[in-house]
Parts: sequence; structure tokens; C-alpha cells
Amino acid sequence: MFESLPGFREFYPSECSRRNHLFQVWRRTAVSFGFQEYDAPLLEPLELYVEKSGAEIVDQLFNFRDKGGREVAMRPELTPSLARMAGARANSLKRPVKWYCIGENFRYEKPQKGRLRSHYQLNCDILGEAGPGADAELIALLVAVLRALGLGADDVVVRLSDRTLWMHYLAAMGLDAASAGGVLGVIDKMERQGRDETIRKLEPWLGAEASDFLIRVEALARIRDLGALRSQLSGHGGNSEAGVLLEGRLAEWEVLLASLEALGVADMVRLDLGVVRGLAYYTGFVFEVFERGEGETRGRAVAGGGRYDHLVEKLGYPALPAVGFGLGDVVLSDLLDEKGLLPAYVSMPDVYVVAGPGDARAAALRGATALREAGYRVEYALRDTGFGRQFRFAGGSGARFAVIFGEEEVRLGAAKIRDMQSGAEEVVPVGRMLEVLGERLG
Repeated sequence: MFESLPGFREFYPSECSRRNHLFQVWRRTAVSFGFQEYDAPLLEPLELYVEKSGAEIVDQLFNFRDKGGREVAMRPELTPSLARMAGARANSLKRPVKWYCIGENFRYEKPQKGRLRSHYQLNCDILGEAGPGADAELIALLVAVLRALGLGADDVVVRLSDRTLWMHYLAAMGLDAASAGGVLGVIDKMERQGRDETIRKLEPWLGAEASDFLIRVEALARIRDLGALRSQLSGHGGNSEAGVLLEGRLAEWEVLLASLEALGVADMVRLDLGVVRGLAYYTGFVFEVFERGEGETRGRAVAGGGRYDHLVEKLGYPALPAVGFGLGDVVLSDLLDEKGLLPAYVSMPDVYVVAGPGDARAAALRGATALREAGYRVEYALRDTGFGRQFRFAGGSGARFAVIFGEEEVRLGAAKIRDMQSGAEEVVPVGRMLEVLGERLG
């Protein structure tokens, strides 16, 4: 007796239907925004992920040396593959590049609720456009996907922040880029740890000012209005280069928020500088979708993304600004299931073909083939059996119609169509069978 490996799922037909429902909504919505689908290998060079995320990523991967002696890994995410693929054709791609992918990813980590070793993810990215219009388009697409699944502003919130704004703010305080990056890594985790621990982790960069700095960070993280943010930051850095950059960045916030309002998604988006996204490759606006909690309390993280303008260049290709998001199926499915938003799919045939013996069975099989070629879902008994048993099979299958080929029907070159709900029957020439069923099934 064998069982599936820890952290991996089996999709029986009912579960597969629910998963495919997500895929259908994801694909339909992405296409409606003008995105094109791509795919990438499940197995990639290990160095691709090390280059993007650092050597510490290796402990989280399914990696090994293949038979050719290459160090490889099963992909934990799609963004590095996308950056490699887009970078390889950067000079010939029509811009902006709007691509999406639905793919399986793998992480070697302890399985827990909402986090497995294998999951499917929708990735949507725009490359070749540096302005906030691309960020707005991505966020609007993400909101459209959530709404198409039945989730609204009472269920989830898009928390919108900005690493560039933070970097200018920290530069105005006198921190260099390396120190600012370390501070942002601490800020990213402050909601998940106590204040004392946060202060302790800030001290290597801020020393005795760590406690006062945290008070300012907490004040910024509570701001939900651009006007209030502008007032809070007014004069910060004075006429220094960092201060000037800070003012310019607030102007870009105005453009982004106005675009989100015009796109009809502002009710789902919240200014929230408490989100930083700890990965250093993010370079600008960042966002995360969380389940709504009580008051300001956040629930589960559902999706996340942001701008990563330097990744393609970092991998050795021409510079290509980029922004994207990933939406996984595990937490999303749990959330939809708890809210009763996952439809119960029932697979049933349109037509059940009932066959008499001998020549009648051969005629029935030809009829089943014709129906299938016309696009109908068709079943029939796979072995000769009596009419009574076949009609019980037909009733149990859920088919709307039974098409009967008995000896009398075959002699007349006809078929009998029975409505399985009303019991009404009609004998029609075989040549009109598809026409009549088309009228009945709409």
C-alpha cells in the first residue's frame, strides 16, 4: 500500500473539477485584460534561484544533481523563469509585455495549513513599462480575479505599499542602501513579532535610535490616506536629494491611486506602508492581498506582488522594468470553500445511448460516435445487457436524454429519443437525430 508524499495533493475528479474552476476563472480574466499565456520548465538550473534570492534559498528547494552532472531544482516560483525567457528576447518583444502563467511550484518546507510542498499559482506580469500605469493594471487584474470568484471588499483587502518611498525616507535619515535594506527586512516582519524583538533587530543599523524609529514606523503604517501621508512626510529630508526624491515619489502615488479609482478597484485597495515584502529584488510599489480580519487585524495572506525592475538585468540580460503578482490556489481554495463560493461540479453526460442486441448495438455505437463528434458528452453500457438495466444506468447517469437503438428502430433507420425527466419519447430518422437533440438541448 502506497500513500502520496507529505505536502502533495491528489486530485480525484471532484477535487480536480474545483481546481479547474479556479484555472478557468484565472485564464478567462487574464485574457480579458489582454494577457498572453506562457509556460516554463518545471526543472531549472539551481543557480537561477540562487542568483535571484541568495544561497539561503537552497534549503527551501527540491534540488539535486542530474545525470549530466548539472545542479538543478524543481521550480519554487515562476518569476525567475519569466525573467530569463523575457530577457532572452528582450530586444524583439513588443512592449509592454503582458504575460500570464498557471503553473505548479514546489517548495521543500514543513507542510502546514495553507502551505504545502506543491501548489498551483497564477502569475501575471507586465514587462517593459516603468510607469505606475502598469502597477495599476496589475492590481486591477488581481482584483478582477478575486471578484470573479465572488470575493469582495468585505472579504479581502489589497494592502498597497512602496519600497521606493521607504528607501527615500530612510536615505533622508542618513542610512545607506545596504542599511536601509536591512531595516526594511525587519519592518516586513514587525507584525509577526513583538516590539522588543523588532527594536533589538533594528539596533544594528539604528543603535539607540531604534526605539524612536519604530514609533515613527508604526505611525506611518497606520496612515490610510495619501493626504495624511504627505503631511506626515512634509519636510522630511528638507532640500536634500532624498527629500526631493520623496516629494517626487508622492506625486507618483497620486497617479497610481487616481488610476485605481478610475479602474473601479479603489474600494478593494488600502494604503498600508506596513507591507514591505521582504525580498530584496522588489524595487517600487508592492502589494499583498489579505483576508479581512476584525478591525485592523489581518487574516491570511492570499496573494502578493510588486515591481522588480532590476531582476532581468541581474540575470545578465538587457534592462527590462517589470511588475507582477502571484496568486496561489491553496489558501485561496480554503477561503472560497469556507465562504461557500466554490461550486459543486457534477459531471454527467448529455446523452445515454441504449442499445439492443446484434445489429442494433452496432447502430448504437455508430450513433454514439456521431453524437460525440457533434460535441455531446455520451455514455453507453460497455457490455451487452438488457434494456431494463441500461435504462437504470441511464437514469443513474444524470443524462437529460436517452437515445435508443432497438431492433425496430434499426429496421426503420431511426432512433428513439426519450426525455429522462418527463418520459416523453419521439422516434426520428437517424439523419435528423442531431438536429432534434440540438433543439432539445439548446
